[in-house]
Amino acid sequence: MTQTATPDRRILILGIFSAMGASCFFSINDTSIKFLSGGYALHQIVLIRTMIGLGVLSALVLPFHGGLAAFRTRRLGLHLTRGAFVITSNFCYFLGLAALPLAEAAALFFVAPLLITALSVPMLGEKVGPRRWVAVGVGLLGVVIILRPGAGIFQLATLLPLFAAFCYAMLQMLTRRMSGTESSITLTLYIQLSFAVTCIISGLVLGSGQFAGQADPSLAFLTREWFWPAMADWPVLVIIGLSSVIGSLMITNAYRTCEAAVVAPFEYIAMPLAITFGLVVFDEWPDAWAWLGMALICGAGLYVVWRETRANPDKPPLAAAPGNLRSSAVGGMERDD
Repeated sequence: MTQTATPDRRILILGIFSAMGASCFFSINDTSIKFLSGGYALHQIVLIRTMIGLGVLSALVLPFHGGLAAFRTRRLGLHLTRGAFVITSNFCYFLGLAALPLAEAAALFFVAPLLITALSVPMLGEKVGPRRWVAVGVGLLGVVIILRPGAGIFQLATLLPLFAAFCYAMLQMLTRRMSGTESSITLTLYIQLSFAVTCIISGLVLGSGQFAGQADPSLAFLTREWFWPAMADWPVLVIIGLSSVIGSLMITNAYRTCEAAVVAPFEYIAMPLAITFGLVVFDEWPDAWAWLGMALICGAGLYVVWRETRANPDKPPLAAAPGNLRSSAVGGMERDD
């Protein structure tokens, strides 16, 4: 006789599958953006993605959160600062994707939980024990192994995902400071407006292509001329927008129904997915040193997530894995309340 799952167990299973599904959609988003990075400007792609995100917010979210009243805030300066960090994080990560193997870029960005742990001491006055400091050191060793400075293969593009991770960590510091007065929908709306304004300004400054023709893949992705997308590319653009929205909604469900210690480790499924997509789509396969570096970063990140949740069971999961932020079409909803 088959045993029926209890309601709590069903919620747990749904939360885990939501986290895994979100990572799948975010990996599809990353792969799709990298796929188009040789033909379009980054800010044009992100603007299309943002319009889809705002469409979803307007149709499915705002009617249930007071409509335009959700824009009310007394902390506009912090919203703008937070928007600057998330935009910089997104742009740096995707610019890095244009030049780096998919798996290595994803691994470098997964250093974010370690940076959040380190930054929480000077910025939030929190206490970090010796075991978590060791984990931070192990993860940073993994970064050095992937970068391999002095080995003749270092490139500046490898610093972009790292700076993206730093900006993500700063974003989460601000999220903690604002969570007491700002709702998740308000935080989300201002991020999306920041994306839209930044992309439009970027298009006005760079979209004519006067700085195009750069040899570096990341610079070319940033300075390329805007043009109406080819019909064959519209399905990929729609996939970027929808995968970002669906992934964000799924990770929202995961973190709202389950403990962070349960959900966060399943976000690390993004690493094998990045390796698989990199091999299948771009014929990329990490070498032995890259494998070692990725293992150290992910292992240290998983330990920090587990240890921080055990040490601070009532604290918002700041050190959770950062996969959702890479694709913030409705980003911010999942961990801002």
